Amino acid sequence: MAYAPAQNTNKDSIPIVDLSALRSGEDPDTVAAALHAASQNLGFIYVSSHGIPDAVITRARETAFEFFRQPDNVKADVKISPHHRGWLKPGAAKMGDDAKADLKESFIWASEQIAASGLNDHPLRGPNQWPVSLPTLKDAALDYFDAVHSVALYLMQGFARGLQLPEEYFLRQCSQPLSRASFVYYPPQPENLGADQFGVAPHTDFGVLTVLSQDNTGGLQIQDRNGRWIHAPPIDGTLVVNVGDLLCRWTGGAYKSTPHRVVNASGQERLSLVLAFDPNPETLIDANALPGLSSQEDPITCGDYLQWRFAKAFAYRDKESA
Repeated sequence: MAYAPAQNTNKDSIPIVDLSALRSGEDPDTVAAALHAASQNLGFIYVSSHGIPDAVITRARETAFEFFRQPDNVKADVKISPHHRGWLKPGAAKMGDDAKADLKESFIWASEQIAASGLNDHPLRGPNQWPVSLPTLKDAALDYFDAVHSVALYLMQGFARGLQLPEEYFLRQCSQPLSRASFVYYPPQPENLGADQFGVAPHTDFGVLTVLSQDNTGGLQIQDRNGRWIHAPPIDGTLVVNVGDLLCRWTGGAYKSTPHRVVNASGQERLSLVLAFDPNPETLIDANALPGLSSQEDPITCGDYLQWRFAKAFAYRDKESA
């Protein structure tokens, strides 16, 4: 038996975009053009000069490892809630009807300000859960969330500019976003589990945009336009950004939501820090409202779409209510 195969990545297969001129406002249009071109091709981008301090990333990563290395019965004190907050155990996520359950486990949270407000306008809203066994996790997670969410906002402004839209087009309804973050832990994957077993099976991301901080272990694989699986190796100082299904739908397919998967063949633990950016649940996803774009798909709200996709992917959710 063997791991699912993937090819090494050519140097220019996945573009690297420097965000400094977008973040500073010195030359946002040049950065926007690069983001636009990359999103029309593979839909995956490395971004550098993102502005998140190394100390914030390191603290989040070290604290997350502390959490996952605890016994399952300790982590179960914050087991996943109906609002999708807390610890999602191994095997609780499945990316397709014919796929094996993923090997990964996750810890999920969102904006503490929104969570503490008691806002209850969507099933994917609710209080965060913080482990008593590891009190340092809360501050480390929230600091990372705030920093990476700011990066996502800049990126959405860049995408709007790249599409010749007003800079705030995708952020017009973003006062109470559905964005959430997760620490995702991948155990070493034994080769004898076979080529159809994955840390996370092939899938496209559900929402608008994903921003990912990889560690140095490797294992992320992307399906290119020719159907070949290629490695997306870690690059120091960068984040990985990829278009989600909702942004693909919002742009009438102009931006590509690309299948990807994780095979942790390293023999070591792997950890990813993930932000899933999504605007307010009432945001209408309608490509026909964008100049020069069109779609055969009916408009749908961000909240309704995520509700439907989560019900299919996560075994713990009540499919009738979710």
